[in-house]
Amino acid sequence: MTVRDKVIAIIAEQAVLEPSDVTGDSSLEDLGIDSMGLVESIFAIEEAFDISVPFNANDPSESDFDISSVDAIVAAVEKLKAEQA
Repeated sequence: MTVRDKVIAIIAEQAVLEPSDVTGDSSLEDLGIDSMGLVESIFAIEEAFDISVPFNANDPSESDFDISSVDAIVAAVEKLKAEQA
């Protein structure tokens, strides 16, 4: 399973959707994921990839981890994994 597939699976589970319903340009808000769902998604991503997401819950716009779309989340996870290697 690729990073993209795993991220989409996590987000789809959180949104109670089929992975095929999650597109790269979807925002979490588009998918019906609220702030609590976002936190749960981030925890699931951290656990699945053994990474630590540098996320500032008080000001997400200042975070290095872009959550603006599914594609942005995939890119951020790939970047964190590359930095770990």
